[in-house]
Amino acid sequence: MRYRLLGKSGLRVSQVALGTMTFGTAADWSRPEAECRPVFDAFAEAGGNFIDTANMYTGGESECIVGRLVKADRDRFVIASKYANAVPGSGDPNAAGMHRKSLTRSLDASLKRLGVDYIDLYFVHWWDFTTPVEEVQRALGDAVSAGKILHVGLSDVPAWVVSRAQTFHELRGMVPVTAMQLEYSLVQRSIEREHLPLAKAHDIGVTAWSPLAGGILTGKYTRNSANAGSKRMDSMQLQPLDARNREIAVALDGIADELGVTSGQLALAWMMSRGVIPIVGATQAEQLNENLAAAAITLDETTLKRLDDASAFDAGHPYSMLEWDMPMALGYGGMFDQIDIPRFPGRR
Repeated sequence: MRYRLLGKSGLRVSQVALGTMTFGTAADWSRPEAECRPVFDAFAEAGGNFIDTANMYTGGESECIVGRLVKADRDRFVIASKYANAVPGSGDPNAAGMHRKSLTRSLDASLKRLGVDYIDLYFVHWWDFTTPVEEVQRALGDAVSAGKILHVGLSDVPAWVVSRAQTFHELRGMVPVTAMQLEYSLVQRSIEREHLPLAKAHDIGVTAWSPLAGGILTGKYTRNSANAGSKRMDSMQLQPLDARNREIAVALDGIADELGVTSGQLALAWMMSRGVIPIVGATQAEQLNENLAAAAITLDETTLKRLDDASAFDAGHPYSMLEWDMPMALGYGGMFDQIDIPRFPGRR
């Protein structure tokens, strides 16, 4: 296992994070602690130290299990958790949301479930557009000052929100954004438009959920004849099994076969080549070890370009317009072919 600095924090985290959304028994896709422990042990033995959970995963049971698993060596692990979501049916409108009351209640409950004195990285789980950016930062900053959390992250949030938060940090001394957590994979590359250039400009770490697109990028639907014609979506799969995504998966399979690696390993290696930390979950230690092997794969520029081309997407306005011949010619005085110009900020 190799380690990355998480943004400008100086915090060293493993280049693969362990996702624990399935830790617990509250859902048909989750697993009891006895089955989660071998997965955790395999992650720790491989050198992994970055663990991702949330207050609402399996109704809070995930945090309880994580707390028990890290108890023997808590300081070795970097624990990320989240707030702003609540289990449906609470009957309390303030049980969820980004506001200070929700943060205070959620954070104290998470610390208790985890059995720890502090959480290394605390994410706003999603942006609900009800609380001003500066108010959220003040509340998170107070939690940092109290020693309850060490670093702040924003998950599933528009890029303009993160940019505004960083401006408040730079001009008013508010708490900085250390990391973003977003959906990212070969079939969902939209964060390349704004989020990845933003992360590069401000040195913000990026972690990615669903890096294998709910199984689409593992060969599950393209290598297994029983699933080849399936259009059924698994409960944890958000990306559709449409023609485009199948074509990407088939291209991935072909390149993986040439390299002698699995499709999932190749998809994860592609992501890590972009400086993004995949959050990988598993139900068995063998499955986790297979995915962790992606960290040892180095991809050359030719392979990366083949994967980029196979998963190309519409950049949208204004980026697609800026690739037209006329603006390229006018904007660079007719010399764009003599200047090293990225086609748009998120691409190579």
